[in-house]
Amino acid sequence: MLSNLAARDVETLVHPYTNLAAFRETGPLVLERGHGVWVYDTDGRPYLEGMAGLWCTALGYSNAELAEAAAEQFARLPFSHLFSGRSHDPAIELAETLKELMPAPTSKVFFTSSGSEANDTQVKLTWYMNNALGRPRKKKIISQLRGYHGVTVASASMTGLPANHADWDLPLPGFLHAACPHHYRFAQAGESEADFSTRLAAELDALIQREDPETVAAFIAEPVMGAGGAITPPAGYFAKIQAVLERYDVRLIADEVICGFGRLGTWFGSEALGMRPATVSFAKALTSAYMPLGGVSIDEPLYQAMLAESGKLGTFGHGTTYSGHPVACAVALKTLEIYRRDRIVEGVAEKAPHFQARLAGLGGHPLVGEARGIGLIGGIEIVADKATRAQFDPKAGVAARCVAFAQSEGLIVRFLAGDRVAVCPPLVIRPDEIDALFDRLARALDRTAEWIAAEGLQAVPAPGR
Repeated sequence: MLSNLAARDVETLVHPYTNLAAFRETGPLVLERGHGVWVYDTDGRPYLEGMAGLWCTALGYSNAELAEAAAEQFARLPFSHLFSGRSHDPAIELAETLKELMPAPTSKVFFTSSGSEANDTQVKLTWYMNNALGRPRKKKIISQLRGYHGVTVASASMTGLPANHADWDLPLPGFLHAACPHHYRFAQAGESEADFSTRLAAELDALIQREDPETVAAFIAEPVMGAGGAITPPAGYFAKIQAVLERYDVRLIADEVICGFGRLGTWFGSEALGMRPATVSFAKALTSAYMPLGGVSIDEPLYQAMLAESGKLGTFGHGTTYSGHPVACAVALKTLEIYRRDRIVEGVAEKAPHFQARLAGLGGHPLVGEARGIGLIGGIEIVADKATRAQFDPKAGVAARCVAFAQSEGLIVRFLAGDRVAVCPPLVIRPDEIDALFDRLARALDRTAEWIAAEGLQAVPAPGR
């Protein structure tokens, strides 16, 4: 029976990415407070937050400096917008700081309130630029199967996950999807990572040629795929992909919403994986998720096109009320100050070998086909047969069951498509807490194996092989 608070939740809220029918029976996990890498439910039970919320709470919970920065800004200037040339100090200083940090040549910064808005803005700016340059046909956007870029109509069209398209009448025309760069699941028998990357680059080249290079404007990719399965790209992937993009004058958009601000042990994932983007989308860890804030970097060619087009039309017809919200910007500035002062990014690089060793150790579990990651992010894939990589029937919900067992062990992780389980803790996690995370996940896998045996679940043919 649901508690009073849980019952009230069921009758009042719609929860994103939830089986709404099943949820009426199970109800929510209601969290009451958090500190460091731990969160506590209404009964006071602690959980190690192994997903940093949603890939975002980089500095952990209850950071007093961030709360103070917000309070000070609330007292001084709680709101102002950036429309019609109005501005404020926090937005100006934050834009200056971000220009110095960006992994792409940056002339200006445009602020949004989320990663979805940032990627939606990328689409609009790409179209706007090509209209300004007299290239009205160069509008198509290529993303990847299993890539995740948001839930607005445009960003969900770029997202390459079935649940974001089915019965939403998406993707819109002009949005294309290249192959998923997941070597473990989609490589051909005996194909090395380098050869797999070469093949995917050739397939991208063929796709652009089929569509006509004069109609293809941009390619968007996450350095490491997040919601698509915490998938690390194969060796040489971005170097080979970028050679194709440069051949046809196709802009590379780096979706750094998850990987940006330290997750991979570098300020941006692009730096860790050799990406050379024209423009960057960012959000999440910019404020350690304490306030909603995202944005895009604007390179000089794009800015010049924006100047020309807005001059012709009389205005730059894009923006939202909360773009560059002063409280969010103040919190972001304090977050970046803490990253630098406390060597958070360097700390990730120092802790990553231990984290990745514990992750790789799960690869020896009978249920785990792949355990791979980079920095402080990783994913495991649960399989029915390690030799053939055959999976369980998706309807069995094996990864979801594993995540439920993890929660009962006091660990929050996330299940994703393809029976994947993601781990992505706050960047401030300590080595002993890394051990606690993987010890609990290992116990959850053991309990999942026992449940599979009791249910008599069998393998189904593996997709993509």
